[in-house]
Amino acid sequence: MDAKSALPHCYRHPGTETGIRCTRCEKPICPECMISASVGFQCPDCVRSGSGTGHGAGANQARTLAGGRVRHDDRLVTKVLIGINVLVYGLVLLYGDRFVDRLVLIGHAFDPSLNEVVGVADGEWYRLLTSTVLHQEPWHILFNLLGLWVIGGIVEPELGRSRYALLCLLSGLSGSVLAYAVAAPNQASLGASGVVYGLIGAWVVLARRRRQDMRPVALFVGLSLLMTFTRPGISWEAHVGGLVAGLLVTYALVQAPRERRELVQYGACGLLLLIDVGVAVGRTLSLT
Repeated sequence: MDAKSALPHCYRHPGTETGIRCTRCEKPICPECMISASVGFQCPDCVRSGSGTGHGAGANQARTLAGGRVRHDDRLVTKVLIGINVLVYGLVLLYGDRFVDRLVLIGHAFDPSLNEVVGVADGEWYRLLTSTVLHQEPWHILFNLLGLWVIGGIVEPELGRSRYALLCLLSGLSGSVLAYAVAAPNQASLGASGVVYGLIGAWVVLARRRRQDMRPVALFVGLSLLMTFTRPGISWEAHVGGLVAGLLVTYALVQAPRERRELVQYGACGLLLLIDVGVAVGRTLSLT
């Protein structure tokens, strides 16, 4: 066994070997986690407890792979997203189909239950986002909440709260925009699947960046896409749109050069947002 293979692995990033240890607790830490102290480096846990770097506990926080701050609760945004989905589902149970009809994604159609023309093309742009937290069937919301919790629990700690929230927003929006652009104008679409598939795309990029074994990831993505295209009643457009957005956004977040990280990261996200808006405007003009 050579010296490199005998190195320990970072306690926060098991796929990363390192020869550096925290000067206080002696846990192995990689370059992404090490924080300069008066002597040597400390781990994020010791810094959070204010253990002697010469600063307050939050003054020199560790950074995530994408440059975000390491937080004590690294699933906060995921919990908020789950809470929003559960709240909206409760309103669906309380108010029924008329509530769903007001929020579901639909391009342009006459709704007999509302006795009016509805849809994004009729100026109801909010449907592109409200549909991403809307569910009717118990199995549908349970499946999506499970995806948010499991995959979000992998992705959020790697990106940080603000970047992770931006990823979820753009994934959901991109899935809705592709469904709006490609599906029939009177075809309804709802659910957090676009966000979940965006997280799947992010997981692919992060696993590759960490040089992890890609075979389980590829198998999971393949099975997910197989379900997308073989099960009836599935909006494949939302799945594919979310997946592509998740891949692109996360690649920009983790590959941005450190010296101009935020400019590249938020510039790439802004560009994707402009593309989404352009596609949605073009589709609206074609329907009206």
